[in-house]
Amino acid sequence: MPQIPPSNAAPRIAELMRELLGFPHVASLVAGEAMAGDGAAIQLHDPATGEKTESYADAGPAVIAAAHEAAARAQAEWWGKTASERGRILWNVARLVREKAPLLAELEALSAGRLIRDIAGEAVRIAEMFEYYAGWADKLHGEVIPVPTSHLNYTRPEPYGTVVQITPWNAPLFTCGWQVAPAICAGNAVVIKPSELSPHSTLVVARLVELAGAPKGLVNVIAGAGPTAGQGAIEHPGTRLVVFVGSALAGARIAGAAARNLVPCILELGGKSANIIFDDADIHRAIPGAQAAIFGGAGQSCVAGSRILVHRAIHERFVDLYGRATATIPVGAPMDRAALMGPINNLRQYEKIQGMVRTALEQGGRLVTGGAKPAHLADSDGYFYAPTVIDGIRPGMEIATEEVFGPVVGVTAFDSEEEAVALANATPYGLAGAVWTQDVGRAHRVAARVRAGTFWINSYKTINVMSPFGGFGKSGYGRSSGREALAAYSVTKSVWVETSQTPTMTFSYSPE
Repeated sequence: MPQIPPSNAAPRIAELMRELLGFPHVASLVAGEAMAGDGAAIQLHDPATGEKTESYADAGPAVIAAAHEAAARAQAEWWGKTASERGRILWNVARLVREKAPLLAELEALSAGRLIRDIAGEAVRIAEMFEYYAGWADKLHGEVIPVPTSHLNYTRPEPYGTVVQITPWNAPLFTCGWQVAPAICAGNAVVIKPSELSPHSTLVVARLVELAGAPKGLVNVIAGAGPTAGQGAIEHPGTRLVVFVGSALAGARIAGAAARNLVPCILELGGKSANIIFDDADIHRAIPGAQAAIFGGAGQSCVAGSRILVHRAIHERFVDLYGRATATIPVGAPMDRAALMGPINNLRQYEKIQGMVRTALEQGGRLVTGGAKPAHLADSDGYFYAPTVIDGIRPGMEIATEEVFGPVVGVTAFDSEEEAVALANATPYGLAGAVWTQDVGRAHRVAARVRAGTFWINSYKTINVMSPFGGFGKSGYGRSSGREALAAYSVTKSVWVETSQTPTMTFSYSPE
């Protein structure tokens, strides 16, 4: 595979932004208009080359205030529409996303460093999210409760109002659709702050929501950094719900900031998911499955199967076959359709991965393959890291308990089902996990006992908008897809209507 040549990402990103958004540079999008920030400069880089691409000013208090004001106006108008009208507009968003899917995919690949072969299908999945919630828009209703009085008591699901969403750099397009679609389906307006490193595709989705017929300002985008723009958006008095997708450390801080204003949160945080492989597993399916679990997206996924727990009877054979297969995974630039793994999104994360691998080896791990930049990219300034397998991982090691968020997997041998479950649960996270076995009873026992919000049997990383997604412990709380997301984005109002002509009254009144 050839060296990565100097990039033309910057001019192409600007061209795509102009075509999809109406302006060629990063800025906040408030009530349908570009709004420049007045804070410190934020510099963006091409992950494949390390080259500077664009800089923009961090959003300040004026942008945040304007976004909240626009959201409040738009939400009132949006909730005033009939449920069927809202559903038709959501369906129009999906139609526009499908029309623009190739351009959206290219923009995401160039701006976020994600493989075009992965993003091409993902853009269509964003459309499916809006289609799914378009179908729900006119089916959200309350219940009549048979209270033991003369009252008619019924419930109404109602929107919170303005929802602040903060999304990460690893999958900005996906997490934007994943959160925005259920939020507006439930009747809310959105102020979304994507990662300052990858705001491009979120800006485009917000524009498409407007073009589909939604009120201007229903989805506003704040372009800025988390400690400044994100914190300001959370603390604004107009915020009624906070949704955060990112690290556990940042999630704890955000939940604390929201709690000071008594604002609820939905937190979708990190993971340290276990991929359990028993000695009766189909090893020829488990190996590529375990590769996809961790090396898809260069390991930059909250549900990545970053721990392989393999039965000792097949441990040596598995590690040998898995290591040799992993060493052949092609690594390349985002627009290279032959590549199966692209670059790390940013230099800071790249250096974190390097540090955690060094620590794992110092603590006794054995490097099977990888552990450095791929040989054919050794002279590149891009943030490439070879798919890495480390054997001999023991409980208590940093890499056994903390999220790497990169293409690094640790392997641990186990002797029994009981031990496998204990190892799987020996982290503070609880987002995902999997088991590979041909024993049906064992598969369901393990699925029931491993503490994880999503669990796969003889597969990994299948996610769909129809199914609820979220975690336990340091992986967060709340659910951000399926019908459960609509409950998370709604509040329930209880309405009491007296129906008796002669109700029982404690106090009396005699008219003169």
